[in-house]
Amino acid sequence: MPRLDKETKERIKELELKELQEIVLKLASKEQSVYEYIFAKRYKGYAEELQQANMLAACIKRLNEFTKISKNKTFEADLLIYILKVPFSPNSNLFGTSFTQYDSKVAMLVKRLITVVTKKLHEDYRIDYEATINNYLKRLHQTSNHLNTVFYMPKTLSEVYP
Repeated sequence: MPRLDKETKERIKELELKELQEIVLKLASKEQSVYEYIFAKRYKGYAEELQQANMLAACIKRLNEFTKISKNKTFEADLLIYILKVPFSPNSNLFGTSFTQYDSKVAMLVKRLITVVTKKLHEDYRIDYEATINNYLKRLHQTSNHLNTVFYMPKTLSEVYP
């Protein structure tokens, strides 16, 4: 991706609204990621839990693509935290329903985050992520402990990496 110099940035700022709209529409019709960013893609599923599970599956796919390119485990951990903010937001009450696909996807992401933090990052980074991971684990165990994936997960990060 090219870097924009000051002159190019100034020319873009001088474009009229109608020209900008035409450029964005043309770009959105050619580039899938731009389309999804602008029009907030809706994922398939008749229930919100299934839609969120499909969204998380798409996030995992993009995360895998990112990790192949970057190979930076700190960025991977930060991106996992960013993805997990959606299911663990205070207004999200989708855990523990009959749609176990959603709970399983979230548990897999938390498990991946634990693996990255405990095995692939230097132990100094553990302090930065420990409180967040412990909150995720606590909430998962409170709501989705009926799933084997969650049941066998540690209660805190210190159980994995003392």
